Amino acid sequence: MTLLTGLTFVIVAATGIAAFAAGFDIQVVGLHTLMGFVFILLVAFHLVNNRKPLLRYVRSKTLWGSLAVTAVMAIVVWRQPPAVKMLLSLSGNLGPAQERFQMSEDHMVFQYSPADDYKLALTVKTGPTYQLENPPQIAIWLENQGAYHIKTLLAPDKDKEGMLPYWAFKKKGWEQAKRKAEENNAKVDGVSSATPNGSFNPADYILPADPENSMPYKLLIEINQPGDAHGSLEDQPSLVYAVEIDNSLPRTFQVLDLAGYPQREQIDGQESWPLYYVNEEFGSALDLIDSALLTIERTPAGSVGTIQETGN
Repeated sequence: MTLLTGLTFVIVAATGIAAFAAGFDIQVVGLHTLMGFVFILLVAFHLVNNRKPLLRYVRSKTLWGSLAVTAVMAIVVWRQPPAVKMLLSLSGNLGPAQERFQMSEDHMVFQYSPADDYKLALTVKTGPTYQLENPPQIAIWLENQGAYHIKTLLAPDKDKEGMLPYWAFKKKGWEQAKRKAEENNAKVDGVSSATPNGSFNPADYILPADPENSMPYKLLIEINQPGDAHGSLEDQPSLVYAVEIDNSLPRTFQVLDLAGYPQREQIDGQESWPLYYVNEEFGSALDLIDSALLTIERTPAGSVGTIQETGN
């Protein structure tokens, strides 16, 4: 039983480190949560099975001292003073971000809260060609002012990422730039030649220390319904919708506009995916989304931007 408890703890610790160091992964978090419950059950069984010997420690000063230290540590981490926030900034996730995606027959709602004082809600009303039983692939992500990817909020199925080439190209460029910076021993959240006008840290845009001098960023959606032939097109390309967010000029409601469709180009051996205006060749793809509304709840100026965290 002791060996089983120890091995369970090792798995909980390993998955906890992985969840802290890397981006969000449902398999890692799921395993961490499941094994955490198993570990709690094993500890409870151990306490019940050894209750008589353990009762001897109730009057021990060491026991109560340990409980007091544990309680203080828990309170400190829960309140998140600057030192704790600095430690959390080393995480591969954007701190205590909460991401929720809900789908109904006529709309999708994506909620993203990187902090208690900054909450985004993206409501996408589906169009007449959207099929709930055969939904299209969707990606939602953030870009800085230089059109460089800074964080993916919602990724498509891993085996279908090729259906969203614009997002895939942007994310690949971000991964390469970040890897290059790490190889050069540069600070990942510092300014890089690969990201000319921004940092790798999404918090620098979403939660700026000084909202009045913050840099605008964009929220984008790429959507693609596979096999949606129309006219001369055997498969209509994906469509990209976008909106610019400026914390120095806060707005509660913003509508995403159709930005265009991506098309692969190669100039001097360099691959690119520029966006082109949608023409009359498109049909049903334009009716996948009826409208997309972004709502941002902000705390009054001066209290936003206290969290500086790294994400992907």
